[in-house]
Amino acid sequence: MRRRLIAASLAGSIGDGIYVPLTLLFVHSLTGLSLTAIGAGLTVAGLCALAFMPVVGVLIDRIGARRVVVGALALRAAGFAVYPFAGSFPAFLAVALVVAVGMWASSPGQHALIGELARGAERDRLLAWDRSLRNGGMGFGSLAAAGLLAVDGDAGFTGATVALAAVFAVAAALVTRIPAAGRGAGRPEAVGEGYRQVLADRPYLLLTAANFLIAFGYTTQAIALPIFLTRDVGIPGALAGIVFAVNTVLVAALGVPVARLTLRGRRTRGAALGALVFALSFAAFAVLPRLVSGTDALVAVLVVAVFYTAGELVHSAPSQSLSVQAAPGHLRGRYLSVYQLSWSLCRTVAPLLLGFLLEAGPWLLWVVLALTVLAGAAILLYAERGLPAHAVSPRHLPRAAPGQVRA
Repeated sequence: MRRRLIAASLAGSIGDGIYVPLTLLFVHSLTGLSLTAIGAGLTVAGLCALAFMPVVGVLIDRIGARRVVVGALALRAAGFAVYPFAGSFPAFLAVALVVAVGMWASSPGQHALIGELARGAERDRLLAWDRSLRNGGMGFGSLAAAGLLAVDGDAGFTGATVALAAVFAVAAALVTRIPAAGRGAGRPEAVGEGYRQVLADRPYLLLTAANFLIAFGYTTQAIALPIFLTRDVGIPGALAGIVFAVNTVLVAALGVPVARLTLRGRRTRGAALGALVFALSFAAFAVLPRLVSGTDALVAVLVVAVFYTAGELVHSAPSQSLSVQAAPGHLRGRYLSVYQLSWSLCRTVAPLLLGFLLEAGPWLLWVVLALTVLAGAAILLYAERGLPAHAVSPRHLPRAAPGQVRA
């Protein structure tokens, strides 16, 4: 059961690694549409997909996370399979919406599935493995994307279409072979529960708000850091890619062992510590252009990048576990769908906000980011006293029930 779940997660992350770096070029080559039209269509599709998230939460709670994950993966496989036939803008928009819904639904569905299959420390370990392998798969997929770009003409993008449809279909097939698990916490959904209860759960909403703020630390690497390194630090674009390689390798290799350490204490404090390390790394980035130049710049950037990665490693495991452990079993789908909005909204507004800050100057960019993640850390510490004891500390975790996943 565990091997199938991990294999499906790895396959899906390889698909993400292929698609994300190639998105604009991929769609442009397949559809012939302008980059402006594609950018607008992808934005509209992403925003419309967010409107489906409440439905995804209800489906997880009603029919089970496994079926939702299979459906999300199948949507992505079907979407990529028909992309070459989406020659008009309406057709492209429809396909992009299908892919976006599958993409946004995958994360809460996957975490809810892990919540159904395991409890307590076993759940933490599965979440850590899932996160680590996803980073490794993304890195492998990015290498595959680079290889596809080297193919002349449209053959590389056609190959990417086939590869994407295949990996998501394989992932869906693997998830279908996972035995169905008991859902919820052993009691049915009561009248008046649902999203009303989620919105009334102030500690969980604080947890979600904190993640929204700290998520800017993650989006910075893909959006703002490349421009900062090449424009303000003076590192060649080819060498700037080393920073992302270092981050990917460290997160994939150290994700599980670091998770074991950070999950021994209180999750809220572990996640807050990770946000603090983020803030310190941002302060270091802010002073880099003033302190280093030439050949020393790359060494200094790599040192700060390792420090930044340490913040990601320390924050990611306890924060993700908090979101799953603090959600009541019978409403886990709705809770995780709301939590997913913190990631989705951040990724939606980050290009606009970070672009504005980059234009204003690198010092302002890093100061705002440091204050943002520190605010998220403060909210986490404030929310601690209102969260369930078993969600905050592993000392209160229930043991795995008979028939559930064991490490």
